[in-house]
Amino acid sequence: MPPGLERVRNVRKIAVLRAGGLGDSIFTLPALAAIREAYPEAEITLLGGPLQTELFDRQPGSVARAISVPPSTGVNGPDTGVEESEEELERFFVRMRKERFDLALQMHGGGGYSNPFVCRLGARVTAGPKAPDATPLDRSMPYVYYQSEILRNLETAALVGARTADLEPRLTTTAEDLAEAGDVVPENEGPLVALHPGAGDERRRWPPEKFAAVGDALAEADAHVSVVGVEEDRTLISKVVATMSHEALNLCGRLSLRGLAGLLSRCAVVVSNDSGPLHLGTAVGAATVGIYWGPNLINAAPPTRSRHRPALSWSSSCPLCGATLFDNDCGHAVSVVADIPVEKVVEPTLDLLRSSTGFR
Repeated sequence: MPPGLERVRNVRKIAVLRAGGLGDSIFTLPALAAIREAYPEAEITLLGGPLQTELFDRQPGSVARAISVPPSTGVNGPDTGVEESEEELERFFVRMRKERFDLALQMHGGGGYSNPFVCRLGARVTAGPKAPDATPLDRSMPYVYYQSEILRNLETAALVGARTADLEPRLTTTAEDLAEAGDVVPENEGPLVALHPGAGDERRRWPPEKFAAVGDALAEADAHVSVVGVEEDRTLISKVVATMSHEALNLCGRLSLRGLAGLLSRCAVVVSNDSGPLHLGTAVGAATVGIYWGPNLINAAPPTRSRHRPALSWSSSCPLCGATLFDNDCGHAVSVVADIPVEKVVEPTLDLLRSSTGFR
C-alpha cells in the first residue's frame, strides 16, 4: 500500500463533509460504502444540509447520522452572500469537537472554505482534496475540477485506506418510501417511466416540448408516463403534460424526497436533465437517460453505460450573446442543451425500456 494511504488505527467515529445538492450526495455513496467496509465498527456521520438530512433519514446503509450544518460561506451555501453567524458556527464546532471524531473527510470541493471547516471539527486525522491555495489537511490529494465526482470521492476515501471495486451509487429504498410512492402512483400493468424537466441551473434544461415528444414515444410503447419535480418546476411540468398527445401523470410537489426515491425505484427508465432526480434514479436502480452539456458529463455522469446513457450537447457559445461558454459565464440563463435532437433521447430511452422488460 502506498505510504500515507494506510488505514487509521482505533477509529470509532468518522465525519464526512458533503453539503450541496441532491446529486452531490449521490456522488458520495460509493465512497461512503468503501469507508463502511474499511471501518465496519465505526459510526459514520454525514455533515450536510437539509437535503442530506432528508435523504439519509431512516435510510439503511453506511451513514448512521446526518447532521445539518449552520450557514457557512462556501460550505452550506454559495461562496458569497451567505448570512452566517460566527457565534452559531462556534457553538456547532464546540458540539462537534465533543464528538471526538477520529477521522474527518472533506468531500466538498477544493477546500478553499471546506478544509478550514473540517479542521475546526477537531478530528485526529483529516483528509480530502486540496486546491493549490487551500488549507492543507493531514492527508491530501490535488483538486482538479474536471474529474468524475464519484471517483474524486473514492480517491478521498482511499486517503484513509478505504477502497472498493464498486463504482455504482446505491441507495436502498424502505417500505415507507415505497408505500408513499404507491399512494400517489398505484401499481399498473406495464412499465412505469419518469420524466424530469427541471434543473436548478436553467442552462441545463432541455425544452419541455422535447420532453413531451419523448413522453409520447414512451406512451406509444405502452409505458405509463409520470412527470416529476418540485414546486419550482410546476410551469415546466405542466407544459410537458399539456403538450403531450397521450396521458401523463403530473406529480409536481406530490412526493417527498424519500417518496420520490420509492417511485424512481419502480421505474424502468428515468429521463432527466443533469439534476438531482437523475442521479437519485441511478442510485435506486432505474435505467437512465441523462441530458448533459458536454463538459458536465465529466463530473456528473454515471461511470457505466449498460443501463445509463447520456445525450450530449457540445454547444460552445451562448445562444444569446455568442460568448464562449468554456471560458466564462456571460450570465444569460438560457439553455445550452436545447440543440439536442429529440431522436437522440428517444432512441436510447426505448432501447433501455425494451431491455428492462420485467425490471422494477
